[in-house]
Amino acid sequence: MKRISLYASLILIGGILTSCCTAKKAETAQPISGVGIPGPKVIIYKTTKDYSKLVPVTLSDDKKSIASYPDIKDIYFNGALAYPTPLHNGFLLDNRGISANVAFIRLTYEEYSKLPATPTPDELMKMIIDNQPLTVMYNCGSRSAFNETEKELNSKIDAGDFSSFTKIK
Repeated sequence: MKRISLYASLILIGGILTSCCTAKKAETAQPISGVGIPGPKVIIYKTTKDYSKLVPVTLSDDKKSIASYPDIKDIYFNGALAYPTPLHNGFLLDNRGISANVAFIRLTYEEYSKLPATPTPDELMKMIIDNQPLTVMYNCGSRSAFNETEKELNSKIDAGDFSSFTKIK
């Protein structure tokens, strides 16, 4: 009985040592690029008119109701009003978090930020001036994937190279 216990113990210890010695080291694992990169997305877009100073809201798919809208305190980006950043060829870099269902209301970011309270969805619906303002929109990936976001985007825009972007509209 003691010999069986001894052999079982030796086999168990041998198995543990073998598995420890054959484990892959982290530095030899192949990294997966581009998958699961955290952070906000880089969205660039063009509109039918200049709405760059106006507050965007998100409509439902049927465009009959407001799906999402900012609180009066949520229209800032890095401490300043979240106006989109102008890029080359009429493109804008989103700093607010818009989507393909964007619509613009008649209030500027400055006017909206000074309101005493955030408007209700019904009030916002009455303020919409364009519920189909986009001519084109691209998801360019995560902001953390860019070193100099504006410069890199302008370079792609100037070259007409949107191949690494996902077209949204």
